[in-house]
Amino acid sequence: MSGGNNGAVPINCFALVTYIPGPLGEFLDQLRRELVPTCLPRAHVTILPPRPVSAPTEAAIGQLNEWIAAVPPFEIETRQVEIFDSTSVIYIGLGGGRERIKRIHDQLNAGLLAFAEPFPYHPHITLAQEIVPEQVARAREEAKKRWAEFKGPRTFAAETITFVQNTSDNRWVDLAHWTLGTVPTAG
Repeated sequence: MSGGNNGAVPINCFALVTYIPGPLGEFLDQLRRELVPTCLPRAHVTILPPRPVSAPTEAAIGQLNEWIAAVPPFEIETRQVEIFDSTSVIYIGLGGGRERIKRIHDQLNAGLLAFAEPFPYHPHITLAQEIVPEQVARAREEAKKRWAEFKGPRTFAAETITFVQNTSDNRWVDLAHWTLGTVPTAG
């Protein structure tokens, strides 16, 4: 996900994410740029995958204001590089915190934000997607090699949640931000 719309037109495609802070987030952004140079990364775990919202944006944010109030901060542990065979998306799997994210997803995928997702929800950190088939094996091996070289912390605190909207040029714009464990405020 990335901030700023550079004149692009917002489209009816929204998601909910927790950004990955610090050295881990910086490393993952760099790795993603190495694997897919045209990518505009901002390391994150998606809580609600991209979806249309039929209600006004303000109403969806209002629903999130109510529901996120009950979500405390929690730790997320990263694991190894994996691949979704059906889509060739290369990602880092999650350990600790994974079940918590799934429960939050199930709770928030309701009301104005309900959506019949095309794949079962599987929390992860995307490293590469939409790459040509002949590049998948090489990209996966490079991702494994680079991930093994990372010496920093492999856990992070999920302390914030951000509601984002996609644009006509596939750039994600932050719409509302919540700090977990506090009274939510949008903006």
